[in-house]
Amino acid sequence: MCIIFFKFDPRPASKNAYRLILAANRDEFYNRPSKAADFWGTNNDIISGLDLECGKEGGSWLGINKKGKLAAITNYLEGYPNPDAQGRGFLVSNFLMEKDVDSCSYMKKVSADGHLYNGFNLITADFKTKQDTMCYYGNRGSSEPILLNPGIYGLSNSLLDTPWKKVVVGKERFTGIISKPSLSCDGLVQELLSFLNNEELNAPDPIQEKQGDGFTKSYIQALSALCVRIPNYGTRTNTVILIDAEGNVTFTERTMLDCDTSKWSTRSFQFKLQA
Repeated sequence: MCIIFFKFDPRPASKNAYRLILAANRDEFYNRPSKAADFWGTNNDIISGLDLECGKEGGSWLGINKKGKLAAITNYLEGYPNPDAQGRGFLVSNFLMEKDVDSCSYMKKVSADGHLYNGFNLITADFKTKQDTMCYYGNRGSSEPILLNPGIYGLSNSLLDTPWKKVVVGKERFTGIISKPSLSCDGLVQELLSFLNNEELNAPDPIQEKQGDGFTKSYIQALSALCVRIPNYGTRTNTVILIDAEGNVTFTERTMLDCDTSKWSTRSFQFKLQA
């Protein structure tokens, strides 16, 4: 399970506004091996966390590069996934490595092969000097990718803006935070990290429960929190990405250490998008 909230504003009204504000949680088994967010080696322009699970090495859940390409993925909640399906994390990594394919063209390629994967939702974006674009595709929804309009969105483990309570409530709180005019960049990051760690249950939720048919009610209710806490599974990474009007990027990740919910490390990276 994962959740992403983001505001897309390709033409911000002032230099102090943001073209993108994104706040996301990665939920996963605590013992699944992964690498915390960092640049992919010396002189590499891609930054993301990386999956190190055997057979899935090199996949990711969220990343951006200095050329302005961004990608993020969530799984679609469904019972009995195919254990032989292709790794969904490579859909993120492959886009970040693309040099000549824009986000919408990439999504069209992905949608043609959507049946090869278990359920997923993918966001891809290009932040460029003249025009920013964001696209969405979910392989359990429309057969065609969607070009996103400017706005505020919530995405969990159903289709984009499906009104699960955690999405509706979270979107309202996210909107309230990013609407505060006096917040500095650091202040905004800290408020969003605090927001992402809210463990309050948003249950009962008939819509989420209906999609989770086959799982126990108590399990689905545990998944209704923004920050999920189940024995051996839950939220282990918080990420905030800001892109301002001048193309300055702040990428902040707070990640769990040693499978211990009391041990965390926070790192922040700043860079400017390249033309």
